[in-house]
Amino acid sequence: MKVSYRGIEKELPAKIQAKLDAKFAKLSKMLEKRGEKEAHVIITTTRHLHKAEITIQFYDHQLVGIGSDSDLFTAMSMAIEKLEKQAVKQRTKWREKKRRAGDSAVSAETESAPAPRESNPGPRIFRVNHHERRKPITLEEAMLELSADSREYMVYRDADKECVSVLVRRRDGNFDLIES
Repeated sequence: MKVSYRGIEKELPAKIQAKLDAKFAKLSKMLEKRGEKEAHVIITTTRHLHKAEITIQFYDHQLVGIGSDSDLFTAMSMAIEKLEKQAVKQRTKWREKKRRAGDSAVSAETESAPAPRESNPGPRIFRVNHHERRKPITLEEAMLELSADSREYMVYRDADKECVSVLVRRRDGNFDLIES
């Protein structure tokens, strides 16, 4: 992570700089998934109070951590801790949004059964032939098509009665007809 300092008249002592570098390295591991990030540190001193403001651009968000204390190192540590909290919050929001987008309630696939998930125990809905407009067929044609396939049921539009019907194959080999 590239860190640029503003407002410091003299360089920080080596021990304090090493500690700050370690904290920035920890923050860097959390943030740098795509490319190297830049941290801008602005130090302002008023009487005996040091105010540290650290800004980092993270995806489309600007993370800002502000800390103030009479000790410069403590002020910077407070600002880095606030940045870490913001980064964790943004990452969890991003992760949840991405996971929700991939786990849609309506899926076009009907062949594969979904793997059980602990986070979403509710039932899933599978849309069957949503893009395909089929012409109405008769009961005999539906029986022929169902006996040719290995499916257990068939939903079709009945040509004679002009209604939606469901033809279900029973275990004994006979059929059940449900009409709406």
